[in-house]
Amino acid sequence: MQATADMSILTLILDASIPVQLIMLILVGISIMSWTFIFSKRAALKKAEAQTRRFEDDFWSGGDLSMLQQAVASRRAEHGPLARIFDAGMNEFVKSRRNHAGGDVHAVLDGPRRAMRAAYQREMDALESNLNFLASAGSVSPYIGLLGTVWGIMHAFVGLANVQQATLASVAPGIAEALIATAIGLFAAIPAVVAYNRYTHDVDRLSIRFDAFVDEFLNILQRQGR
Repeated sequence: MQATADMSILTLILDASIPVQLIMLILVGISIMSWTFIFSKRAALKKAEAQTRRFEDDFWSGGDLSMLQQAVASRRAEHGPLARIFDAGMNEFVKSRRNHAGGDVHAVLDGPRRAMRAAYQREMDALESNLNFLASAGSVSPYIGLLGTVWGIMHAFVGLANVQQATLASVAPGIAEALIATAIGLFAAIPAVVAYNRYTHDVDRLSIRFDAFVDEFLNILQRQGR
């Protein structure tokens, strides 16, 4: 019973060498930050998806674009990223048509195109925020854990130099505490990699919808600008 208690995970962590404990602490911090970003990014992407769907329904319902633009401008945060792209293009279209009255339609559309591309880049940057951390956590955490394992095993074997007779019982605790570092590294890495792949796919799908909307909206503005 005493041997079982001595080999418990908590005991192994508390009895680990200071460098291994520091590595474990770093990995726990990475894991906590990863899970924080995972949950916050999941909520943000679900909200962006729902807002995009609602705005597309409103946009393609055939209503007046000026009234839709006024509704979006009054509550930009509630209407989502696609609505803000539309608002940027519509605002610039009104100004450009006033400045180029009777002019070339391509000159009229140049302003809205650039305004929507700039808004598109801002929205994509917001959607992709913190994804780099998840990618870094997924790729680096196993190596940090491996560093702790190597250090722990090395420390365990160095300790055998002072032992008259090496037995499995004398080596096992040092190796076990070292392997815990690898386990914590994998625990931090696997969710981060899965979340990064999933969220990158979701962001790419939203990007395609935004791109398609910009092209379709420019076609509508081209017809109105003639």
